[in-house]
Amino acid sequence: MTEKLSETARETILAPLLDNGWQMSEDRDAIEKTFVFGGFIEAFSWMTRAAMWAEKWNHHPEWTNVYNKVTVLLTTHDVGGLSSLDAKLARKLDLL
Repeated sequence: MTEKLSETARETILAPLLDNGWQMSEDRDAIEKTFVFGGFIEAFSWMTRAAMWAEKWNHHPEWTNVYNKVTVLLTTHDVGGLSSLDAKLARKLDLL
């Protein structure tokens, strides 16, 4: 079972993500990032690839798409905040 990140784990796991453009959400225990692409097709293609990983890992982002921008918010609803699954998916999204 997935567990909410401890304070110690947050420092270790979240620091590289925050250094790579992810931010802590102001009103939730979550991380968020806006990805900017060359156009709508590029953004939508990235979302399709991301969706395949999210489905494979059964961990789905909250996201919005407006033309060439995709804003992603990651949190684990089952634990009421951030878990290792969020960090795992964030790292994958950065690589896509």
